Amino acid sequence: MRLTILGLALLAIRPLAGQTIAQEIATGDSLEAALDPATALRHYQTALSLDSTTFEALWKASRSIINIAKQIDDHPDTLRRRRDSLYLAARVLAERATTVAPNRAEGHAMLAQALGRLSRTRGGKERVRFAQVIYDEASRAIALDSTSDVAYHVLGAWHAEVLRLSSFQRFFAKALFGAGFLDRATWTDARRDLERAVALRPGYIFHRLELAEIDNDVGQYAAARAQLDTIRWLPATDVLDGPYRERAAALLEQLHGKRDRS
Repeated sequence: MRLTILGLALLAIRPLAGQTIAQEIATGDSLEAALDPATALRHYQTALSLDSTTFEALWKASRSIINIAKQIDDHPDTLRRRRDSLYLAARVLAERATTVAPNRAEGHAMLAQALGRLSRTRGGKERVRFAQVIYDEASRAIALDSTSDVAYHVLGAWHAEVLRLSSFQRFFAKALFGAGFLDRATWTDARRDLERAVALRPGYIFHRLELAEIDNDVGQYAAARAQLDTIRWLPATDVLDGPYRERAAALLEQLHGKRDRS
């Protein structure tokens, strides 16, 4: 079943008598912390049913949808379509949040994250269609809040994903979309932004994993191993921390005995 914004709204929990928007959001926050984004989303949707312009409920509902979508495997095609429709739903909510409060970083960060996640499910040509918006929204979030670890992660990943495109894909992007802005991507900036994300939220496994993967790309194997070693001892704070640990362990095995490139 294709889960649309309307469909998500229908999942809202009927508010208890006297239950306020703030209470619904607080309940959603506690459920997100408990790694239950599906139930958290229902409380954020309930808050939105009481006031559809509530900024905190908008961006947090977007976050919950992202956390639901990223758990969905891409096989078969029906699941892939459902996952991508969820990312698009998260995008709509994040865009609403940026309209309600354009000078708050969270909406811009969620918009960048939703499109960043969606772009990774697409081929190289389609990724380029989202590249400018992802870069602009992540940069905007950082300009508004220099402590947005989510935005720094998205921006660092943006640099890395652009650089991982094949030369043909980048040539095609420039020819078809005029995407010369892709030339600004550098491994130095990718590492810098992920290092900043790790510094801001050192207990978050995904920050360290993506930094380690970038370190591996540039031949900084000792630095990558340091991040991967740390991951083994961190508590779970994300719904995908199990798979992230598996990726980290596999990469650590691959890096055994490798010396840094000069």
